[in-house]
Amino acid sequence: MSDSMRLDKFLSNMGVGTRSEVKKYIGWGRITVNGKVVRQPEHKVNPHADQVAYKREVIPYEKNIYLMMNKPQGVISATADDKEQTVLDLVKEIRKKDLFPVGRLDKDTEGLLVLTNDGPLGHALLSPRHHVPKGYRARIQGQPTQETVEKFKAGVVLEDGYKTLPAELTVLASGPVSEIHVVVVEGKYHQIKRMFEAVGMQVLHLQRVSMGGLRLDPNLPPGSYRPLTPEEVIQLQQQS
Repeated sequence: MSDSMRLDKFLSNMGVGTRSEVKKYIGWGRITVNGKVVRQPEHKVNPHADQVAYKREVIPYEKNIYLMMNKPQGVISATADDKEQTVLDLVKEIRKKDLFPVGRLDKDTEGLLVLTNDGPLGHALLSPRHHVPKGYRARIQGQPTQETVEKFKAGVVLEDGYKTLPAELTVLASGPVSEIHVVVVEGKYHQIKRMFEAVGMQVLHLQRVSMGGLRLDPNLPPGSYRPLTPEEVIQLQQQS
């Protein structure tokens, strides 16, 4: 059958264990295919039609995983780190070994982060030529004016001389400490913070709330995550 694959490969791909680990599980009789114990790692299964179970727990076949996380402060956007807690450390999915964050949020920035194992989609969303808009809410020290809005619209010259692409700045609440929403289409290092520093203001708190058409679920507490809905996956794919 054209869609068939080895049982040990299926189990490994689904995150049950490494290739050598799942061979042991198979040999110990912990794996069933359509209700029958199979002890041959090379046994062929159709992931779309056969029911594979590990210790009586059915292992669903998912080629790609798409998760929305509300990244908390103090966690880094990486797959692994010897010293710091990463966003993947927060994920309890059985298949987390091949997940990666799409782009990065600074350690002290919270908000929308997509985790997936879909390499082509992740690459496309991060490609500079696609200019995927990313929306942020921030609390800043300072009082933006219409002149500030126009500077963002024209592109802000950062301290190193780089001029950013045009950004859309909206002032939500104005005062000594102001609330703003800003949309950028690029992701330079500490870009939002550096843009406000360039106009004499300081970011006190930063949260990403959107990426393309995808919006952060308001019911998702910091540190938690959920699968994207089919409609949300389509929204991301349309941006790539």
